[in-house]
Amino acid sequence: MISFIKKYRAFGLAAIIVAAITLYLEHLDFIRIPKDEPLETVVIFGFWWIVTGFALYNLKYLKNKKTVLIKIGFLSFIAFLTFGTDNYFNIPNNPIVIFLIVVFWLGLLYLVFPKFFKKYSVLIVLVYGLILCYFFYLRLDENYTALYHHRVLNLLMFPIPIIFFIWLYEQWKWFKTLKSEKTKAELDLLKTQVNPHFLFNSLNNLYSLTVNQSPEAPDVVLKLSDMLRYTIYEGKNDRVLLSEEIQYLKNYIALHEIRHKKNVTIQFTHNIVPDDKVAPLLFIILLENAFKHGIEKLTNDAYAIIKLNSDKNQIYFSIENNYEAPAESNHKGIGIENLKRRLLLIYPDAHQLIINQMPSVYKVELTIRK
Repeated sequence: MISFIKKYRAFGLAAIIVAAITLYLEHLDFIRIPKDEPLETVVIFGFWWIVTGFALYNLKYLKNKKTVLIKIGFLSFIAFLTFGTDNYFNIPNNPIVIFLIVVFWLGLLYLVFPKFFKKYSVLIVLVYGLILCYFFYLRLDENYTALYHHRVLNLLMFPIPIIFFIWLYEQWKWFKTLKSEKTKAELDLLKTQVNPHFLFNSLNNLYSLTVNQSPEAPDVVLKLSDMLRYTIYEGKNDRVLLSEEIQYLKNYIALHEIRHKKNVTIQFTHNIVPDDKVAPLLFIILLENAFKHGIEKLTNDAYAIIKLNSDKNQIYFSIENNYEAPAESNHKGIGIENLKRRLLLIYPDAHQLIINQMPSVYKVELTIRK
């Protein structure tokens, strides 16, 4: 919201400038602000506010565009012709003047919002075409009075704020889309940081087995193939089944159990609601850390206790592992920072990550609210 305000602060400055000039001209008796016609006053003020605002908003752009300056010159000529015709003939609601006003407004709209005007050109031209038809119908009335004069003026000005707010809505949609695309790009980047790291570790595991000519190597290849398929095809989705994420973690654990022949205790319990979904590749980061900083470095009695549960309100994941007490734990490396960033993007106000590091035990709890 703050970025949006900064981007369009020119309109705030324009409101101050137009208000100051209007009050000064009234003080000089050059213009009169009708106190008994607030709607007309607001509409006219709004028109000059929008014109001035867009002039300030596009000031840098106008300085470097000769074609645009020529168009502005043409519009200025139309404005001069309009006021000149109105003053010379002194005919209330002169049809030529009304027509020139419409031409000026449409030209200004096209100049300032070329893409917007092209998108809604049929609607805009239709609205002002109907207003002109109504005006000519009233003008042919023998009882044409000042009442009609104000009615026509209000009709001419009434679409301006509506069009302006439609344009603001279009800008807001564009701003939201841009923000969404930026978030998606960041998530894609974070996923690419996860996948190569996992592949590197898995290939190292496979290399160890092939060097030792282990008969378990083919099974490792199959599990690795299944994990890579999941990473590449399912990892690009916004949400995946929680049951598939569990199978992915099981494959990862199985690969490490094949590799490690030492005394390792790994417990993975899960109890989930059927068809529950979650963002992919969140839990693997924590599981990788447990193996990398705990099980792989401990000589004996290494363990990891993993729990994954879900109910109608939340998804809960916890992992606890032991590690060498004297060694400095590096759990809070790029993996954890990656996880934190993804959680902020995907579950900004619906997650809780608790990291509890004790002298020889490391535990992480992740709760995702539905």
